[in-house]
Amino acid sequence: MNDIERIHTPVMLERCIDLLAPALEAPGSVFVDATLGMGGHSRALLERFPNTTLVGLDRDTDALAIAEERLAPFADRVHLVHTVYDGFADALDDLDIPEVHGVLFDLGVSSLQLDRAERGFAYSKDAPLDMRMDVTSGITAGEVIATYDEADLRRIFLDYGEEKLAARYARAIVRARAEKPIERSAELVSIIHDATPVAVQRNGHPAKRVFQALRIEVNEELEVLESAIPTALDTIAVGGRIVVLAYQSLEDRIVKRDLQRVSSSTAPVGLPIELPEHRPEFRLLVRGAELATDAEAERNPRAKPVRLRAAERLRRAS
Repeated sequence: MNDIERIHTPVMLERCIDLLAPALEAPGSVFVDATLGMGGHSRALLERFPNTTLVGLDRDTDALAIAEERLAPFADRVHLVHTVYDGFADALDDLDIPEVHGVLFDLGVSSLQLDRAERGFAYSKDAPLDMRMDVTSGITAGEVIATYDEADLRRIFLDYGEEKLAARYARAIVRARAEKPIERSAELVSIIHDATPVAVQRNGHPAKRVFQALRIEVNEELEVLESAIPTALDTIAVGGRIVVLAYQSLEDRIVKRDLQRVSSSTAPVGLPIELPEHRPEFRLLVRGAELATDAEAERNPRAKPVRLRAAERLRRAS
């Protein structure tokens, strides 16, 4: 096993393949991996479906370079695009692809980003406070910590981290940075630790939710997702399918809402007969959110929090 395969085990791989298979078996099918990462899901799908062309999107230039190397045996069927996944439609327009047959979103932080300490995503490893998925642009976590006022820090910790001690942590950070700049993850972890009551520290690492909130803020993850899911749904051909893997409740709520919207009848309440134009455009392929099996969660700890949702297009709106 090489180093990439050691750190990158695709989550719910076989389940994703099973769900996407009916849409990718036909000649000329197009699959969009909207969060390509190091290409684990995509490589397996290209191996399994020789008639499929891949469009792989990622904002992380390091990940794209690794994926390009891993997917080299399929280069004639691969298009890689450096973009955030709300650039979905533009990427397809540039490639002159009008519709697609399979879409995968594997949300959140990637194995590469977590395991490279210098990226600053992991609270367990000391590094500069960066957390940008695209290191070529945007504000860093360190800049957020240095420049946001106490109210804004409290807001992001509460809204994006669902952190009950948001106000306490924001206050502690503002007090600490007045004495010296907070530039490294270990410094931030120490501040959070010292501000956390001993009883709360027994419930898990106190910095976990703060780091999640900073990452979401830096990368505008929820705003991007709000735009990307409807855009992706619009591009899916009849019979095409979408699979989304979410790892925290904020993402999953957005995905759930959008999939429920397109899989629900639009018939007015009390209408005795559902007219064709009111029928759902999609049908859900799994009941609720599907979790990884206990066996997979044991093999791959990053699968433990995953929530999978999937849908198939039945018709296009007239």
